[in-house]
Amino acid sequence: TGRGGGGTGSVSCGVPSEPSPRSLAGMLPVVAGLLLALAAGGRGSAAGDQESPPGSRFVCTSLPLDAAGAGCPLPPVPMQGGALPPEEELKATVLQLRETVLQQKETIGSQREAIRELTGKLSRCESADGKSATGTWKKELGKGKDTMGDLPRDPAQVIDQLSRTMQTLKDRLESLEHQLRANVSYAALPNDLREMLQRRLGDLERQLLSKVAELEDEKSLLHNETSAHRQKTETALNALLERVSELEKGNSAFKSPDEFKVSLPLRTNYLYGKIKKTLPELYAFTVCLWLRSSASPGIGTPFSYAVPGQANEIVLIEWGNNPIELLINDKVAQLPLFISDGKWHHICITWTTRDGMWEAFQDGEKLGTGENLAPWHPIKPGGVLILGQEQDTVGGRFDATQAFVGEMSQFNIWDRVLKAEDIMNIANCSTNMPGNIIPWVDNNVDVFGGATKWPVETCEERLLDL
Repeated sequence: TGRGGGGTGSVSCGVPSEPSPRSLAGMLPVVAGLLLALAAGGRGSAAGDQESPPGSRFVCTSLPLDAAGAGCPLPPVPMQGGALPPEEELKATVLQLRETVLQQKETIGSQREAIRELTGKLSRCESADGKSATGTWKKELGKGKDTMGDLPRDPAQVIDQLSRTMQTLKDRLESLEHQLRANVSYAALPNDLREMLQRRLGDLERQLLSKVAELEDEKSLLHNETSAHRQKTETALNALLERVSELEKGNSAFKSPDEFKVSLPLRTNYLYGKIKKTLPELYAFTVCLWLRSSASPGIGTPFSYAVPGQANEIVLIEWGNNPIELLINDKVAQLPLFISDGKWHHICITWTTRDGMWEAFQDGEKLGTGENLAPWHPIKPGGVLILGQEQDTVGGRFDATQAFVGEMSQFNIWDRVLKAEDIMNIANCSTNMPGNIIPWVDNNVDVFGGATKWPVETCEERLLDL
């Protein structure tokens, strides 16, 4: 019997490969002892990866020939037609013993491969770091897609899924431990490997708990933002509802801010309308309005703009038997307009300080143009704009003979020269273009002395009146 290489096992018996011509009875014990040492030494070298414990040694004991069958039974030798000579029988025995040694070496090699495979599995378990584990549970969670950085659509559902994933990982780790115990004793694992596995599991649990807390915070933040947005929306809606209620309860008799007309039925010096806004400094302008009048002689003054030092900064007037005139800075241009037939007419006048160019449109058609009307003179700001009266001083000293008699609506002023197609579109009711300087809105027009505001006919009805 013997032990070596740090392990125990069965012992093979044999003899040297080249027997000497001694007697068989004396040589068999020696051969058996040598073969025993050879087998034990081969096993120790095959194990190779482990060192023999200190003090280990091989003990070879000679056995008598009659005891070989009990301790180390020799393989049976086939008989060939009777008893063989002693030398042949010895050779056959040696060959059988050699085959037995080779078989044991193959067995030891296969066991060594199994040990290497198990060691490789343990090494892979040991090399499994946080990255692979994290990638695994992220794939488990996101079904192949890393969704941990995205804003969850339903945070509560994601938190439940994380909990299930963590429990699944725990179950898998427990299953791995059971498999390790089934293949090799868990107690036989190195201490550092067990500590590493426990540490990895703890790190994974902390990561999952941290992500759950993060998602809880995001859920709370989303809830707060949603509440704030809902409150802001409700506040805006309430403000709109209050505004609608105010408009519904208002005293305005008109459907919209521009659907009204100013009526000046008498030629007096106290009926007029006043535009609350004033003009800025202008280097060009376009004035458009709808008016209807049959006064004679002349319709009077539809509008006038006076500034300190110049009462006739801008005036449109038809006085007595004179043609209708446009005054700018007290300079006069006669316009080829005919509007005293008692019908609605759309009038537009454009002017630019460059060369004093002017144009006159009636019902969308340009009837005249000219130049040198107060060239290079900018319209002064801060004046008073009056409807229906001509001003001899800023905002006053009206002359009844120059008062407008009739109705007017849609009085708008722009700070540029409108294109002819735009004027045509306004006149034929296909475009609604409020003035960017003076728009026609109810709260921008005050009436005095008996002048009144009335609902106005629709644009299409005014067109039918032409």
